[in-house]
Amino acid sequence: MLGIYFSGTGNSRFCAERFCFYYDGSKPLSIEDSGTAEAIRKSEEITLAYPTHYSNIPKIVRDFIRTNKSCFVNKRIYVIATMGLFSGDGAGCGARLLKKCGGKIIGGLHLKMPDCIGDVKALKKPLAENQHLVINAEEKIKRAVNALKQDDPTQEGLGFLCHVAGLFGQRLWFYGKTMRYTDKLNISENMCTSCGACVGLCPMKNLTLTHQKPSAGSKCTMCYRCINSCPNKAITLLGKAVVEQCKLDKYIT
Repeated sequence: MLGIYFSGTGNSRFCAERFCFYYDGSKPLSIEDSGTAEAIRKSEEITLAYPTHYSNIPKIVRDFIRTNKSCFVNKRIYVIATMGLFSGDGAGCGARLLKKCGGKIIGGLHLKMPDCIGDVKALKKPLAENQHLVINAEEKIKRAVNALKQDDPTQEGLGFLCHVAGLFGQRLWFYGKTMRYTDKLNISENMCTSCGACVGLCPMKNLTLTHQKPSAGSKCTMCYRCINSCPNKAITLLGKAVVEQCKLDKYIT
């Protein structure tokens, strides 16, 4: 099975890596890797992992699927959605799009992971609780892999009731935030030290250096990679100040 993923701060990457490790010892590919589309074309079974944004699939993942839709025809696909609290049909959002591209959905899995929205106080947990979330997620991944090997894959997020929960729980109210890229990324001139670290991290190439100062364009996919990596906490998106920089590495014991 080929594992592919998109991950802002490491949650979905971790889940894809552990799923593939327990399934057949393989290593997944990022959708940012140049050879991923061709690898999909050559594979029969695929596991796709991504974070949910307002109970929806990230715009960058949606665009990747649509751009490479011919690669997914007749592929057996297992969808993993990571989340800070709730998504309803996080896996279902990707599954429905993949079906339209000719994919055959075999299962879905929802995994709660440490929240990565660094500039908002909501959902923040102590270190020990976040470490426990990661441990629980890995145990759930083990069970899901065993179920898949026994031809009884989990179906989380794929049913009609899940669809309703995701739609009315969050997605309907925040539809505009997830159907297009955003131009709301803010870089504080007073706090920025012009180190340029954010420019190389952005998966959308949305950040550029002009006269040694970084500036943001209008194609932010809300992955929070730059916000959680800025050494001076100078970048925000939803909030006005960075509350906690969230990276998965510090939660793995």
